[in-house]
Amino acid sequence: MLMAHPAVLKDLIEQYETLLALHAENGSPAAQRRMDDIAYTLCVSTGTQDVDVALIAARHQLPGARPQDDSVLSAG
Repeated sequence: MLMAHPAVLKDLIEQYETLLALHAENGSPAAQRRMDDIAYTLCVSTGTQDVDVALIAARHQLPGARPQDDSVLSAG
């Protein structure tokens, strides 16, 4: 599987978290579409099918990620 560059993953995570903080899922159709597009790209980039799993996988691919990162524990 191809691996996305960490800078790309970091940017996708930041964009998704920003849209989430702005409640884009309840916003305009354009905002909802942008959030869906970023979620899809995160999933494709990490080889996952769920955006929450994709976020965890992406974070683990960033420089400085710990093998026992706490985010794995909260994914249940």
